[in-house]
Amino acid sequence: MAFTEEFNLLLKARYPILYISSLEEDRIEYTIRKCIKKLGNKAIYTWDFVEGYINNPNNKGFAAKNPLQALELVEKLTGDTPALFILKDFDKFLTDISVARKLKNLIRILKTQPKTLVILATEVNIPVELYDLITFVEFKLPTDVEIRNELKRLFTSLGQTVEPDFLEILVRSCQGLSIERIRRALSKSIAKYSTINDNTLELVLVEKQQLISQTQILEFQSTSITFGDVGGLKNLKEWLSNRKESFGEKAKLYGLPVPRGLLIAGVQGTGKSLTAKAIANDWKLPLLRLDIGRLFGGIVGESESRVRQMIQISEALAPCILWIDEIDKAFMEQSNKGDNGTSSRVLATFITWLSEKTSQVFVVATANNFYALPLEIIRKGRFDEIFFVNLPSKTERTQIFTVFLNQLRPNNIENYDLTVLTNRSDGFSGAEIQQAIIEGMHFAFNEKREFTTADILNGIEQIIPLSQIDPERTKQLQDWALSGRVRLAS
Repeated sequence: MAFTEEFNLLLKARYPILYISSLEEDRIEYTIRKCIKKLGNKAIYTWDFVEGYINNPNNKGFAAKNPLQALELVEKLTGDTPALFILKDFDKFLTDISVARKLKNLIRILKTQPKTLVILATEVNIPVELYDLITFVEFKLPTDVEIRNELKRLFTSLGQTVEPDFLEILVRSCQGLSIERIRRALSKSIAKYSTINDNTLELVLVEKQQLISQTQILEFQSTSITFGDVGGLKNLKEWLSNRKESFGEKAKLYGLPVPRGLLIAGVQGTGKSLTAKAIANDWKLPLLRLDIGRLFGGIVGESESRVRQMIQISEALAPCILWIDEIDKAFMEQSNKGDNGTSSRVLATFITWLSEKTSQVFVVATANNFYALPLEIIRKGRFDEIFFVNLPSKTERTQIFTVFLNQLRPNNIENYDLTVLTNRSDGFSGAEIQQAIIEGMHFAFNEKREFTTADILNGIEQIIPLSQIDPERTKQLQDWALSGRVRLAS
């Protein structure tokens, strides 16, 4: 249900206290006033801590710096006067015992009179004792329709015509931004280029990057990695290739459900993170990296709020790739103990979203220690598929050497004996193969000559692969993968 429909319904049903969380204070207030105008004659009183009630005809500035007095105005107005009270940043005072008690006392009046309190806040922060009194209403970022209308209004004010195709591209680029941020990006384009054109898309992208970096939860990543840069993983690449076009309009008309995502587990250094970057590049979708450790805040309720913020931003930027690196470190079963249930609540919110999401957010989660993951994450319905990435086979090691050497010496790759390098690197991961090549390059560079096969072999001798450092755990993972309980990437 759209915000205006839900808000109007709650007003008609005389819900006493509504709680709206958003950073777009002006847009919320504008939307509320539009709703009230459609519903008929209803007075609106707006309060903030510094200026008090700014539109109270009897006493402008009433209840300035006094949140308790701000609630008293509800009692002072006659009972037959329909009124809406917008209280900005009022969530900061809900933990005050006198304010909380006053709200409880006001409920009796609000139930019998046509009056409604609306609390505007930047985050959800409702004390447990007020849960039954306050109704939370979600206010999402602007939809594509709202963005399109805003862009058309701006083009009209500039006297500039716009091609329908470019307008649609610009609308899609602006998704995930507030109206205020969209206006800023377009104003920057006008100041720099005196118009809105293809260069504007770059400025919108910069605004998105700044927004995402400010959350300190998500990171916008640009990538040039292709599947050609990822050696091996034939089965995984084929599976991804079959879903490349699943986000288009044709797939929607065909009846295909939106892909949820996949979990890639396996030995460290085998290309899991590289694959996530390659997916975004190959599918031409923005890549958002979630630092899952930052989801957990020190304040009670902060972690859950950050999860909701992550979900809101990801869905607003859809279609996109959400990359969750090393998910096992955040949700390992042992971490659920001794944190007052924070990990459990965050996990519950996250997996519920994974199961129920309909937005075009393709989640790519990677894990090194599959056994540490709770069963709730790995059961069917959370991800479309779970792949295991094993240590590269002989053929795959040849491919990996070819990829790295092509990147470093594309014109001289025939000078290297790939067969010898492949045979001598048994048990090496892709990352360890890359490091062996770099070690060999260091030897040759110090002697001021070109590096050779012998140098790389020397580098291989210097590296002890993880499969030898921790053979038991590596074999345990491999045996589990070969048991048939998970799909093999190769």
